Amino acid sequence: MTFACKIEDHQVRCQAHLLTLRMLAHDQAGTVLPRQVVIEVIQASEAILAEAEAAIMSACAAAGDTRGGPRAGSFLRVRLRRLAAAADDAIVAAGAGDSAQLRRHLYRFDSLTSAIWTVSCQVRTWPRRC
Repeated sequence: MTFACKIEDHQVRCQAHLLTLRMLAHDQAGTVLPRQVVIEVIQASEAILAEAEAAIMSACAAAGDTRGGPRAGSFLRVRLRRLAAAADDAIVAAGAGDSAQLRRHLYRFDSLTSAIWTVSCQVRTWPRRC
Protein backbone atom coordinates (compact mmCIF):
# COMPACT_ATOMS: atom_id res chain seq x y z
CA MET A 1 0.00 0.00 0.00
CA THR A 2 1.40 3.39 -0.96
CA PHE A 3 1.82 6.33 1.39
CA ALA A 4 -0.97 8.28 -0.32
CA CYS A 5 -3.34 5.30 -0.04
CA LYS A 6 -2.64 4.95 3.69
CA ILE A 7 -3.40 8.62 4.35
CA GLU A 8 -6.50 8.45 2.17
CA ASP A 9 -7.73 5.35 4.03
CA HIS A 10 -7.48 7.18 7.35
CA GLN A 11 -9.24 10.18 5.88
CA VAL A 12 -12.07 8.09 4.42
CA ARG A 13 -12.66 6.37 7.77
CA CYS A 14 -13.19 9.83 9.30
CA GLN A 15 -15.85 11.00 6.87
CA ALA A 16 -18.89 9.58 8.68
CA HIS A 17 -17.65 10.98 12.00
CA LEU A 18 -16.97 14.40 10.47
CA LEU A 19 -20.43 14.37 8.94
CA THR A 20 -21.92 13.65 12.37
CA LEU A 21 -20.06 16.60 13.88
CA ARG A 22 -21.04 18.88 10.99
CA MET A 23 -24.69 17.94 11.45
CA LEU A 24 -24.46 18.59 15.18
CA ALA A 25 -22.86 21.98 14.58
CA HIS A 26 -25.56 22.90 12.09
CA ASP A 27 -28.57 21.48 13.92
CA GLN A 28 -27.81 22.58 17.47
CA ALA A 29 -27.73 26.37 17.02
CA GLY A 30 -29.72 28.03 19.80
CA THR A 31 -31.17 24.82 21.23
CA VAL A 32 -30.88 23.04 24.55
CA LEU A 33 -28.50 20.15 24.05
CA PRO A 34 -29.62 16.65 25.02
CA ARG A 35 -27.14 14.33 26.78
CA GLN A 36 -26.89 12.24 23.60
CA VAL A 37 -25.10 15.15 21.88
CA VAL A 38 -22.25 14.94 24.39
CA ILE A 39 -21.91 11.21 23.72
CA GLU A 40 -21.92 11.73 19.94
CA VAL A 41 -19.31 14.50 20.15
CA ILE A 42 -17.06 12.31 22.31
CA GLN A 43 -17.37 9.24 20.09
CA ALA A 44 -16.90 11.09 16.80
CA SER A 45 -14.00 13.23 17.97
CA GLU A 46 -12.19 10.24 19.52
CA ALA A 47 -12.54 8.27 16.28
CA ILE A 48 -11.23 11.20 14.23
CA LEU A 49 -8.32 11.77 16.63
CA ALA A 50 -7.36 8.09 16.37
CA GLU A 51 -7.39 8.20 12.57
CA ALA A 52 -5.48 11.48 12.50
CA GLU A 53 -2.84 10.05 14.81
CA ALA A 54 -2.51 6.94 12.65
CA ALA A 55 -2.17 9.14 9.55
CA ILE A 56 0.52 11.20 11.26
CA MET A 57 2.43 8.05 12.17
CA SER A 58 2.23 6.94 8.52
CA ALA A 59 3.43 10.36 7.37
CA CYS A 60 6.33 10.31 9.82
CA ALA A 61 7.32 6.83 8.68
CA ALA A 62 7.20 7.95 5.05
CA ALA A 63 9.36 10.96 5.89
CA GLY A 64 11.87 8.73 7.69
CA ASP A 65 10.85 10.28 10.99
CA THR A 66 10.71 8.57 14.36
CA ARG A 67 8.34 9.45 17.18
CA GLY A 68 10.82 11.95 18.60
CA GLY A 69 12.17 12.87 15.20
CA PRO A 70 12.83 16.15 13.44
CA ARG A 71 10.64 18.65 11.63
CA ALA A 72 7.81 16.64 10.12
CA GLY A 73 6.98 14.65 13.23
CA SER A 74 7.16 17.64 15.55
CA PHE A 75 5.06 19.76 13.23
CA LEU A 76 2.36 17.10 12.91
CA ARG A 77 2.28 16.30 16.63
CA VAL A 78 1.67 19.98 17.40
CA ARG A 79 -1.25 19.90 14.95
CA LEU A 80 -2.59 16.77 16.62
CA ARG A 81 -2.44 18.46 20.05
CA ARG A 82 -4.40 21.41 18.64
CA LEU A 83 -7.00 19.02 17.26
CA ALA A 84 -7.28 17.26 20.63
CA ALA A 85 -7.71 20.62 22.38
CA ALA A 86 -10.50 21.57 19.96
CA ALA A 87 -12.19 18.23 20.66
CA ASP A 88 -11.92 18.82 24.41
CA ASP A 89 -13.40 22.30 24.01
CA ALA A 90 -16.32 20.91 21.99
CA ILE A 91 -16.98 18.21 24.59
CA VAL A 92 -16.96 20.77 27.41
CA ALA A 93 -19.34 23.04 25.48
CA ALA A 94 -21.69 20.12 24.78
CA GLY A 95 -21.56 19.07 28.43
CA ALA A 96 -22.41 22.62 29.50
CA GLY A 97 -25.31 22.70 27.05
CA ASP A 98 -23.83 25.70 25.24
CA SER A 99 -24.91 25.22 21.63
CA ALA A 100 -23.21 28.41 20.39
CA GLN A 101 -19.83 27.39 21.82
CA LEU A 102 -20.31 23.82 20.61
CA ARG A 103 -20.89 25.09 17.11
CA ARG A 104 -17.78 27.31 17.22
CA HIS A 105 -15.55 24.52 18.54
CA LEU A 106 -16.89 21.96 16.06
CA TYR A 107 -16.14 24.32 13.15
CA ARG A 108 -12.62 24.78 14.53
CA PHE A 109 -12.23 21.01 14.92
CA ASP A 110 -13.38 20.49 11.33
CA SER A 111 -10.89 23.05 10.02
CA LEU A 112 -8.02 21.57 12.00
CA THR A 113 -8.89 18.07 10.78
CA SER A 114 -8.79 19.28 7.19
CA ALA A 115 -5.43 20.93 7.79
CA ILE A 116 -3.98 17.71 9.22
CA TRP A 117 -4.99 15.78 6.09
CA THR A 118 -3.44 18.42 3.86
CA VAL A 119 -0.16 18.53 5.77
CA SER A 120 0.04 14.74 6.20
CA CYS A 121 -0.14 14.31 2.43
CA GLN A 122 2.64 16.86 1.88
CA VAL A 123 5.07 15.80 4.60
CA ARG A 124 6.92 13.14 2.63
CA THR A 125 8.31 15.83 0.33
CA TRP A 126 9.84 17.85 3.19
CA PRO A 127 13.58 17.93 3.74
CA ARG A 128 14.71 15.36 6.28
CA ARG A 129 16.68 17.84 8.41
CA CYS A 130 16.56 21.58 9.03
